[in-house]
Amino acid sequence: MRVTEAEFVKKFIKTADDGWILGWHERNGGNLSYRIKPDDVSAVKENLKEGEWRDAGTYVPGLKGEFFLVTGSGKFFKNVKEDPEDTLSIIEIDDTGKRYRIVWGLVNGGRPTSELPTHLMNHEVKKAINDKYRVIYHAHTTNLIALTFVLPLEDEVFTRELWEMATECPVVFPDGVGVVPWMVPGGYEIAVKTCELMKKYDLAIWAHHGTFAAGFDFDLTFGLMHTAEKAAEILVKVLSMGMGKKQTVEPEDFKKLSKVFSVDLPERFLYEK
Repeated sequence: MRVTEAEFVKKFIKTADDGWILGWHERNGGNLSYRIKPDDVSAVKENLKEGEWRDAGTYVPGLKGEFFLVTGSGKFFKNVKEDPEDTLSIIEIDDTGKRYRIVWGLVNGGRPTSELPTHLMNHEVKKAINDKYRVIYHAHTTNLIALTFVLPLEDEVFTRELWEMATECPVVFPDGVGVVPWMVPGGYEIAVKTCELMKKYDLAIWAHHGTFAAGFDFDLTFGLMHTAEKAAEILVKVLSMGMGKKQTVEPEDFKKLSKVFSVDLPERFLYEK
């Protein structure tokens, strides 16, 4: 089977294109990675080559021998749909967890996303929690970024404010969201900080930069980010009215919701204002 005919590649491309359409990926902004299932690797293996081993920029022993489909560094999301072989690559992690090689894609040269160490480190964290986690997605979600300039950069505050904006939010992300203070993107420090949050959450907001999400599949991961960003858009509009909230969802309301939808909402997010 040709790589571009594989179902996981088609879904990857659609996710990238959906993010572009929503305006989350100006120029070469954002990145996406998928930990490929063994059966899918086997299905496209005849089209894979043996590239040169390169330093992964991190150590991920939990991902030894794994294959990933990732966006390329400097590549534009708007071009993924039209030219996946130029903008994407499949990489293989070696048996030490310290190196990778390109086995498909980036036909015009280049390397995987500059955020590769962050992606790999967080894939390792999420895999250890549940092997069903396979997608890591980073996008420049406009309204969530805007909120990082006006809200305290605290998990409790962001979670509560987003929960209040749309009733579905505590159902979609009942564990809440984490917040990373501004750090230089692509570095080891931000990767470590994000890993700490990914042990507790599936969504981390990078102050003044964007959002980082993890999920079992493309739909769940994209849907998580889309839900949080829509809630942020509502909050931006509410704040822009300059009148303050006249009414909202209160802690007791969230507790009622948790019973009906069978979700466990941590008490630290249900504080009195």
